[in-house]
Amino acid sequence: MNFFELIKSRRSVRVFKKQKMEKEKLIKILEAANSAPSAGDLQSYEIYLIKSQEMKEQLSKAALGQSQIANAAAVLVFCASSKRALSKYGGRGTELYSIQDATIACAYAQLAVTELGLSSVWVGAFYEKEVANIIKSGPQERPVALLPIGYPAKKPNATPRRQLKELVHEEGEQ
Repeated sequence: MNFFELIKSRRSVRVFKKQKMEKEKLIKILEAANSAPSAGDLQSYEIYLIKSQEMKEQLSKAALGQSQIANAAAVLVFCASSKRALSKYGGRGTELYSIQDATIACAYAQLAVTELGLSSVWVGAFYEKEVANIIKSGPQERPVALLPIGYPAKKPNATPRRQLKELVHEEGEQ
């Protein structure tokens, strides 16, 4: 599948099969996240890999009861690392760049998931402090995205997207 087909085939899947994920696939997903660009090449983010059923259930509760988290084969928690960003960029690094770095890494992971025949759904609705306590993240790490991963039990249809003429605002002449 080429890159543009990959992008068009990605769906947010919230129902997973009770099937373990191969370690090799998980490593490829993590390598893809590790390849993501970042501000100053600092990689000011951390990734927590959660496979424990107990922890997945706790994360599900912290994410307003989103059951797909507990039912996934694994969950990746992406945290912005303000400490890493602060060293080079000060407040702008902690308030923006580290969050951008973590979300770009999550997007790369999500595309790798699709390429490997797995599915995921980006979860941004959760109680940050509860998630931080569950994963025992460092004091200068902020959870910004949860990515439940697994084999899809069903794949939803594509949702309508905005027309480019509504989305893109072109300025100036060529």
